Amino acid sequence: MGAGGGLKVDAAVVSQLSQVPAAARTLERRGYDGCWTAEINHDPFLPLTLAAEHTHTIELGTSIAVAFARNPMTVAQIGWDLQDYSQGRFILGLGSQIKPHIEKRFSMPWSKPVGRMREFVLALRAIWASWSDGSRLDFDGEFYTHRLMTPMFVPPPHPHGDPRVFVAAVGDRMTEMCGEVADGLLAHAFSTQRYVREVTIPTLTRGIERAGRTRADIEVTSPLFIVTGLDEQQMAAAAVATRKQIAFYASTPAYRSVLELHGWGDLQTELHRLSREGDWDTMGSLIDDGMLAEFAVVALVDDVVDKIRARCDGVIDRVLVGFPPSIDEATVVDLVTDLRTGA
Repeated sequence: MGAGGGLKVDAAVVSQLSQVPAAARTLERRGYDGCWTAEINHDPFLPLTLAAEHTHTIELGTSIAVAFARNPMTVAQIGWDLQDYSQGRFILGLGSQIKPHIEKRFSMPWSKPVGRMREFVLALRAIWASWSDGSRLDFDGEFYTHRLMTPMFVPPPHPHGDPRVFVAAVGDRMTEMCGEVADGLLAHAFSTQRYVREVTIPTLTRGIERAGRTRADIEVTSPLFIVTGLDEQQMAAAAVATRKQIAFYASTPAYRSVLELHGWGDLQTELHRLSREGDWDTMGSLIDDGMLAEFAVVALVDDVVDKIRARCDGVIDRVLVGFPPSIDEATVVDLVTDLRTGA
């Protein structure tokens, strides 16, 4: 379990709007704590409007929405409305993306991503405060300035408080910043338990302590690679796809530090070369069983709950997991229940 108490169990839904109502209802019926969307090839916010309409208790979050493709005012409005419509179930998960995407895909400015993200979060809170208590909006930062808020543009009040703000972080400086100002850290799937224990949590803690906060003030959430099945044949098929996923991330220079902690830094160079050639099958074959076990939870269905909880114990507060469609719904319900309760 994470430091905050019981383990929360989340899952993702695809963001194609026609599929969202049924998918969100299914997650709630199966007992998940959270339903997350991602900004990949669809808007991340629209699906959560539908999810809010068709569910009652499950938390709804973006993991992630690209902050720097937007500005704090537009995101504050979306967050306020989703928090109201979901009756307090919305989590605003933000990520920075990388410079080429911000400049060349979104045609937006890029500079000092850690400072810009910190200011983005603080600006959101200033805007929400002006709407909640009527205080004068006077946010003047290096990247964002918000000084104008006339009554016409103040949304109706609601009793659900501000959305919680989670921030995706990989590097040390962004992770520290999360500890200072965010309500949650969205960790990357390409992490090992050792990396989270020895690097992520100590770095996060520095930010927490600098801001005079405690570990209980922030939730650490992380997706996990899961290799599971009802038999060895299903396990082997799942492992092939997961090896390719791990190899894809391992080929990225930004994640080399995770590999280097385990003495696998040279592998990143080779995987990067193969990725430039498009040789994805060979890349996957270079992820041996030992590396697979470090980056993924590998276990038959009967043992997977214990393995997931052991991976999360003491470091992760909420985990995003997916189980293969070959596992029937009753079994998934049992797995989710056991994960949440420790049964």
